[in-house]
Amino acid sequence: MTMLDTMRRHKNWLKWSLFIVVLAFIALYFPSYMNTGTTIGASTSDVVATVNGTDIRGVDFQRRYQNQMQAYQQQYGGNINEQLLRQLGIDQQILQQMVDEQAALAEAERQGIRVSDEELAQQIFSIPALQENGRFIGEARYEQLLASQYPPLTKGGFEENLRRSMMVDKLRSALTNWLAVSDADVEREYRTRNEKIKVQVVAVTADKFRDKVTVNDADLTSYYAAHQAEYRKGEQRKVKYLLVDRDQMRSKVAVTPQDIESYYNQNVQQFQQPEQVRASHILLKTEGKDEAAVRKQAEDILKEAKAPGADFAALAKKYSEDEGSKANGGDLDYFGKGRMVPEFEQAAFALQPGQISDLVKSQFGFHIIKVVDKKPASTRTLDEMRPQIQEQLAAQRVEQQLTARTHDLDARITKPGDIDTVGKEAGLTVADSGFFTREGPLPTLGPAPDVASQAFQLKKGDVSKALQSPRGPVYITVTDMKDPYVPKLDEVKDRVRDDVIKMKAAELSKQRAGEIAASLRSAKDFAAAAKAQGLEAKDSQLIARGSPLPDIGVSAEVDKAAFALPAGGVSEPIATPNGSVIVRVAERQDVTPDALRQAKESFRQQLLNERRDQFFAAYMTKAKQGMKIQVNADVAKRIIGT
Repeated sequence: MTMLDTMRRHKNWLKWSLFIVVLAFIALYFPSYMNTGTTIGASTSDVVATVNGTDIRGVDFQRRYQNQMQAYQQQYGGNINEQLLRQLGIDQQILQQMVDEQAALAEAERQGIRVSDEELAQQIFSIPALQENGRFIGEARYEQLLASQYPPLTKGGFEENLRRSMMVDKLRSALTNWLAVSDADVEREYRTRNEKIKVQVVAVTADKFRDKVTVNDADLTSYYAAHQAEYRKGEQRKVKYLLVDRDQMRSKVAVTPQDIESYYNQNVQQFQQPEQVRASHILLKTEGKDEAAVRKQAEDILKEAKAPGADFAALAKKYSEDEGSKANGGDLDYFGKGRMVPEFEQAAFALQPGQISDLVKSQFGFHIIKVVDKKPASTRTLDEMRPQIQEQLAAQRVEQQLTARTHDLDARITKPGDIDTVGKEAGLTVADSGFFTREGPLPTLGPAPDVASQAFQLKKGDVSKALQSPRGPVYITVTDMKDPYVPKLDEVKDRVRDDVIKMKAAELSKQRAGEIAASLRSAKDFAAAAKAQGLEAKDSQLIARGSPLPDIGVSAEVDKAAFALPAGGVSEPIATPNGSVIVRVAERQDVTPDALRQAKESFRQQLLNERRDQFFAAYMTKAKQGMKIQVNADVAKRIIGT
């Protein structure tokens, strides 16, 4: 993790830490006009999941989703949008996280874990955002601060959520505090994660040999006989379906200018952007160092930075120890309040563009900050937001109509013949899917796991209720089935041929790599020797294990061989999915005893937290098996307009 990441995440470094709650209720509720997908679809009666009889409300899911979208877009700006995040399944991750949190709370209650009023009060008094000059800001200002959030927070609601989080934190502590990490584990894992090498890679890819491969029928027959299990076809099903097409419904929905203006005026807070600053910094770390010596070095750099004509970006590249911003001349891009540690934030927002701070001390070390630009608080205009609001209102109305339509159809579609009859009467799409496997995708419908899953549970003559698909709600009935079987060679001949070609090409690449390996190992100039063989040696940067390599990508086999070599060492040919490679270690950056000594205790805590998280996650996975959990993914999708 880069220093910038750390600065931005220091308040929520542990999943169950109580400061997550503070951020969730104080920082993330602050609206941002960069939110490109404000959702408006939740009603007070919506329930997205139920855990042991306790409902997770749609409005809470909607709020969490909106806050998460704002957080991502504040951090990444135009580099990420809501559509991309949905494709990555962020909405389902948020829903699962809420289910996990409620399950953890249920387990804490089962074990009799409680948080007293005194414990709750102590926690509130210790929250930095509720302190001034080291003292609690007082009851009146505390309630004012909560009421000023959007949406407003009540004291009771805030404290109840804080109490619940403290209960889960107590549960986690009770379950994991016995864990420990030995010195040997710390040293081994620290070396594994921090050793770096710079390599030269010669890839002898199998694709280069495909045109040299000949395959006859005997090859296909022999290969297929030895690998029949790989071509086995699983159970298949065919369904008839009735589709309530979302796009068709969308084309008939109208949103008036008055609708848009009314929504804008009622929700103007959602389109406000708080003050932002763009800053660069030079960081000198103090962890494990003589702080006085670091301060002296920082003061010298500060004099250089403030000298007439000084190039701050060049100084940052030369001196800064923040790997996340150093290469960019210390640039941290734009950020709002609540994004950086308090000392850094206070100094940055006090400066004017072009000004350089004095030394700023934080938990990370000494910072020298230069403000590049400032953006005042602003509100996006109605004209700017009109297209987005129009799309959102249209999506909401479509989802409302879909919900009403499916409620009606649920009562009317009870047997297979109803699909044709009702579909014709209602003017809806009725079609056959063709055969598909349990994993899908379904022909004509695309990836629809709900439909595929239900199709393999239904019996002939059964009809499903409304199921979610990319195109809209679907009702299905099973019309045909195919049992698992091993196909004849002719049925999969093209696939077998391609597999045989790949196998033979890989063998040729391995053979070629073996022929040249000796000459590369003995060569004084590895790159020149590779070139003489008609190949190219590509250089990597200093990389840790698990990093992608030129022409290879990430390869555990290559990592294992390369990190075992000394500087200047050349590997034997290493088989990869794409052929064979030979690597030379041009440079090693091993972990020094001094670096290990300085980082040992902080890394021990990091490793311990990781293992506690893993243990707690495994425990909760088992605990959830004994809980009654129902997830209403379709309701969640409707709320956010998917």
